[in-house]
Amino acid sequence: MLSAQEAAKIYHTNYVRNARAVGVLWTIFTICFAIICVVVFIQPYWIGDSVDTPQSGYFGLFHYCIGNPITGELVCKGSALDFGSIPSGAFKTAMFFVGISLLLIVGTIVCFSLFFFCNSGSVYKICAWMQLAAG
Repeated sequence: MLSAQEAAKIYHTNYVRNARAVGVLWTIFTICFAIICVVVFIQPYWIGDSVDTPQSGYFGLFHYCIGNPITGELVCKGSALDFGSIPSGAFKTAMFFVGISLLLIVGTIVCFSLFFFCNSGSVYKICAWMQLAAG
């Protein structure tokens, strides 16, 4: 039978090891989610054809191309920097929310560096709220 002090030490050691493992997994999954958000934000081919197919065109979050059926050329419009060139209010809203989500996820990754300076419980709470807002 272990004494209470030895049992507490073993429990604390296991708890710290598990907490660090959870923190590392959380960081890895957050980085993966950030990569997915970047791809969603900049991907020009959400719906439609790619550049190599002679079809009608395609569109993404802020970039769209309309094909000329006679010549097969694509006329592309839209830019992330020119908010007025986005054709629909729904796409403007989607771009805004995806952009805010992307900024929050990148901010979460930056906040993971606070583990070196702050209490880990506080860092977990900050990052959790930022990720909840990003979702």
